[in-house]
Amino acid sequence: MKTMNYALIALTFLIMSCATKHPPLKKVPSVDINRFMGKWYVISSIPTFIEKGAHNAVETYTWNEKEERIDVYFTFNKGSFQGERKEYTQKAFVHDKSGNEWRIQFFWPLKFPYLILDLDKDYTYTVIGVPNRDYVWIMAKTPTLPEKTYQEIIERLKLQQYDIKLIEKVPQNWK
Repeated sequence: MKTMNYALIALTFLIMSCATKHPPLKKVPSVDINRFMGKWYVISSIPTFIEKGAHNAVETYTWNEKEERIDVYFTFNKGSFQGERKEYTQKAFVHDKSGNEWRIQFFWPLKFPYLILDLDKDYTYTVIGVPNRDYVWIMAKTPTLPEKTYQEIIERLKLQQYDIKLIEKVPQNWK
């Protein structure tokens, strides 16, 4: 069953990485990979079909020194806070020296673009996108973001020609 899920995720990313009618996305100038590692709460997204209805979604990045890659662990509850716990492991490879573009791999040999579009100087929030703008993830080191910060991020995504009407908040409740 997990293989089927990975195949569906890979197909989704294959489709989303195809040519885009938009200009290239603007990425952050550089990323300190070590500072980026850790737990990120998914605040909102244009979700993949796997993520629809996700609650308490968290993406955790761990630098794998031996393999020189990032191990990615994505978890969420499906449909509600008490819903079935879903877990997905992936691998990410830093694509260039600036650290702002990765290739994410659900299973070998396919890798898909993963672009860091926004990141504050304190590494408290980030925005990840894909070239054709079909998906985006707004994440933070805490389960919530100040509304003003969130709206500023949304405005920057508008400037990057994202359809912000498609962005859905991800319920987070860690009490």
